[in-house]
Amino acid sequence: MTTRRAFLASLLAASATPAVGWAAVGDPTYLAAAKLPDGSYMLAGLREDGSTAFSVPLPARGHAASAHPTRAEAVGFARRPGTYALVIDCRDGEVLHRLTPPADRQFNGHGTFSPDGKMLYTVEQRVEDSEGFIGIWDTEANYSRIGEFASHGVGPHDLRVMPDHETLVIANGGIQTDKWDRAKLNTDTMRPNLVYTTLDGTLLELRDLPEFHQNSIRHLALRPDGLVGFAMQWEGEEGYAPPLLALHRMGEELVICEAPLGDELAMDGYAGSVAFSGDGSEIAITSPRGGRIHRFSDSGEFLGAISRSDVCGLAPHAGGYMASDGLGGVLLIGSEGARPLALAEASWDNHLVPIAAARA
Repeated sequence: MTTRRAFLASLLAASATPAVGWAAVGDPTYLAAAKLPDGSYMLAGLREDGSTAFSVPLPARGHAASAHPTRAEAVGFARRPGTYALVIDCRDGEVLHRLTPPADRQFNGHGTFSPDGKMLYTVEQRVEDSEGFIGIWDTEANYSRIGEFASHGVGPHDLRVMPDHETLVIANGGIQTDKWDRAKLNTDTMRPNLVYTTLDGTLLELRDLPEFHQNSIRHLALRPDGLVGFAMQWEGEEGYAPPLLALHRMGEELVICEAPLGDELAMDGYAGSVAFSGDGSEIAITSPRGGRIHRFSDSGEFLGAISRSDVCGLAPHAGGYMASDGLGGVLLIGSEGARPLALAEASWDNHLVPIAAARA
């Protein structure tokens, strides 16, 4: 039987233990990196109304982040090519762990947690030849590195855990770079691919783009039923306007999503982010270079374009999509167009990362 003294002690211990879930930092829905007016950098949590739930400092420009499924903990990744990934306590900005890849590797800007939060998977490439690897880190053992496997391609950039919780989908960009700078060495011969593997790296399926082999596969969107969307960036001849979005379901053929020529030209060969809408009925890509958002149905038909200067971040929202731009704007993109939600004194970087997706 629990004594009165033991009961009071348990109450005191509970009250002294701070909340560690996402509610402890204002229940944000998204993570986003940004540059501040004084030249410093931050990682912020944004709510669905565009307001900022929290912000913590970053030591250098961030690219994307990954949210732990239950703890108010995020991994911030350096812009490619990078050597840091910081595990950050989003309550106070404390750096809990500094992840460093092996000496011959670099991080490539993205990573993802396993659905139970026990593992972190990081996208990496070998410095010498840009061959791709996926690093595996044990979050319950102080984020110790416990393994790795080949990404089955060159220049990997993004990855997701599929809804079955047993499969990874990986975007291999196909670009070989010159060691520690971003000079591209193989644009004439590059072969990007979309790869599915088991969680320990066994290859299940590989899809490439023989007709658009200079279209680098960069970023991924994943619908709960397993439909994958991927955004691309053109590395071929200037003035050519290839499609920049494709859809795929395991075991089926790729669906290339094409916009009218004038709209494709306006994207300037660059899709920065991709996301399904909140209800999953459509998918969109952004182009900060073109200042545009392109919307497509979930079967690949072009639905229309929205203009917005320097827009790049994009994520699902109950009202359609949330988007962010380099001018500090946070927007709601719905069937009737764009509506401003908030304006921050910050320059939002490339991505809005849904925290809720990490909990699925």
